Amino acid sequence: MELKNRFAMAPMGPLGFSDAEGGWNSRGIEYYVARARGGVGLIITGITPVTNPAEKFPNGSVPMPMRNPGAFLRTSRELVERVHAYDAKIMLQLGAGFGRVIMTSFLQGGAQPVAPSPIKHRWSEAICREMTVEEIHATVRSMGDSAVLAQRAGFDGIQIHAVHEGYLLDQFATSFYNQRTDEYGGSLDNRLRFAREIVDEIKERCGSDYPVTLRFSPKSFVKDWREGGLPGEDFVEKGRDLPEGLDAARLFEEYGYDALDIDVGTYDSWFWNHPPMYQKKGLYVPFAKAVSDAVGIKVICAGRMDDPDIALAAVEDGATDIVSLGRPLLADADYVNKLHSGHQNLIRPCLSCQEGCMGRIEAFAAINCAVNPQCGREAEWRLHPALRSKTVMIVGGGVAGCEAARVLALRGHVPVIYEASAALGGNLIPGGVPDFKEDDLALIRWYEATLADLGVEVHLNSPVDEKVIAASAADEIIVATGSVPRLFALPGGVPVFSAADVLEGVSDPGARTVIVGGGLVGCELALHLADHGVNVTIVEQAEDILEVSGPLCEANHMMLHELMPFKGIATVTSATVLRATPRGVVVAVGGSEREIASESVILSVGYTSNRTLYEAVRDSGKELHLLGDARKVSNIMYGIWDAFEVASGL
Repeated sequence: MELKNRFAMAPMGPLGFSDAEGGWNSRGIEYYVARARGGVGLIITGITPVTNPAEKFPNGSVPMPMRNPGAFLRTSRELVERVHAYDAKIMLQLGAGFGRVIMTSFLQGGAQPVAPSPIKHRWSEAICREMTVEEIHATVRSMGDSAVLAQRAGFDGIQIHAVHEGYLLDQFATSFYNQRTDEYGGSLDNRLRFAREIVDEIKERCGSDYPVTLRFSPKSFVKDWREGGLPGEDFVEKGRDLPEGLDAARLFEEYGYDALDIDVGTYDSWFWNHPPMYQKKGLYVPFAKAVSDAVGIKVICAGRMDDPDIALAAVEDGATDIVSLGRPLLADADYVNKLHSGHQNLIRPCLSCQEGCMGRIEAFAAINCAVNPQCGREAEWRLHPALRSKTVMIVGGGVAGCEAARVLALRGHVPVIYEASAALGGNLIPGGVPDFKEDDLALIRWYEATLADLGVEVHLNSPVDEKVIAASAADEIIVATGSVPRLFALPGGVPVFSAADVLEGVSDPGARTVIVGGGLVGCELALHLADHGVNVTIVEQAEDILEVSGPLCEANHMMLHELMPFKGIATVTSATVLRATPRGVVVAVGGSEREIASESVILSVGYTSNRTLYEAVRDSGKELHLLGDARKVSNIMYGIWDAFEVASGL
């Protein structure tokens, strides 16, 4: 297989892209075609489960080749032909099964989850039953059946899902999960037998030159059941460690796999396979380099590879042959074309927030993107030219105001932004201060560049009041005045600051501080301060941190939760702040009072909609629209999505 460039679209669960028969629906086809149109050389579809007699995957969730082979063949033909029109290649990812990591809701009729051995289910207290040899053989045959169907449909190759992330094949390959004593347990070669039989089956039935790749994690980062090792943490690996991972890579080459698609981690250390912003960019490159040095077959590497300099260095160093982009291609389907044409400043950045992608998948919705409302809805949400060009005044230059201006300009309207402060971005400005939130600031720069490219008029240091609204001749007015931090007084003690003032350097918290509020903002602020040598204690009224406004995606939640003690951040939960003192703050916890020594108190107890202007002019007779946090305090995703929705309909 020859690729036109070294960029691949990484496989991501195609939730929402199946029709009732297990084929591809129009959403799924448009989703992949948009990335082919955007310049990527290779597309690897998300997982399509084969028939595993031990697992019953629910209808309508993702495409499944053998659910209705005719429907799958017909719709796959359309997908493949359209992708090939852009000189891109496309591989079908086939999944052997979930095993112990299958979602509880997928266990139809109270079925017991399966695994290589009777081990703990990932999401419940159930004990898995051991998969039978007959079920293994049936799954291998189904892999072959599905590959033959894919080849008939025109797919350029197959990727096997997966000896990675703790899925069924990975459980068989890892001694921590595999306690069998038959031919599928014991030695490494035996534990890899399942994966070997699959590639043998496909090569025998599809031909030895039909490409078959493997998604592979050479290291597990497992401390124990449901416990993952953090970056920089010293721990005993209970899963697969790198030396065994390299031995396995050599065996996969010997078995006949044509490429290895590298990441690390399992569902017990999920923040490695689905890295949040708290992981470094290019985090898999060292592991890909080790594998690349150990084998002669091609290596594919994903994992926050959106920085072109990191990607180029990995290729030049021989760490990888192909750079795989997952979430960055959700954020911007045209990433490759923009990079190729020298318009890197117009590439919409991925925030690694996982709200629209993994978070939506966990909620059993379609895969989407927080910063790209059209992702997964390319056809339905295609922008149409306005019937009549209107002048639209936008009050507020946060993400909602900027997104509304972008969409309006693309449709032929004339938006004009009025921002009271000296810069666009709103709450993204303080939110982007921590090193791990760099992409929040990149999103602001993207809006600045995009709006300039579209010729949108922007007025900074331009507050708007009732008189300005009354005098405006705009056809429509969008009020996107954002939100302000909730504050309360604690007089007579150490100084009290807002989280935003501390993040922006307006206020110095000193060497020891107490953060009131253990939501997402409070925890990220704590992490930022701890990285700069500040002793931090979080006081949270709920029973645990991140219970309110916490990350939707479990990988983000899991990692941030584990980082608190690892970074030395103390947490006091089920606690209420009573008063400040010259020495710190007094809290009520467990029926008694306790004083926590600190030099300051930082309030991170949420935000309140700033609707003052809207309330003053709502009865003015003007065509008004309320957007963003001014309408309802939410997150970046809904601020952008709501703005897109309203602006696309004006």
